[in-house]
Amino acid sequence: MGACRHAQYGGGVHAQASSHTTTTTERGSFALARCSCGWTGPARRSRDKARTDAAEHLRASNS
Repeated sequence: MGACRHAQYGGGVHAQASSHTTTTTERGSFALARCSCGWTGPARRSRDKARTDAAEHLRASNS
């Protein structure tokens, strides 16, 4: 899958679509989604919402 895991933040790789690989990372009490294309989602208190942001980004980039 070719994506790195941000272990120091407890983040994980979620999905890969063509040139898009999304991950979530944590900064203090906030979680945020990032993509290999340079996109970064907003900081969220909910890890689940950050994962949803990543999934929505992948859907939008595939359309």
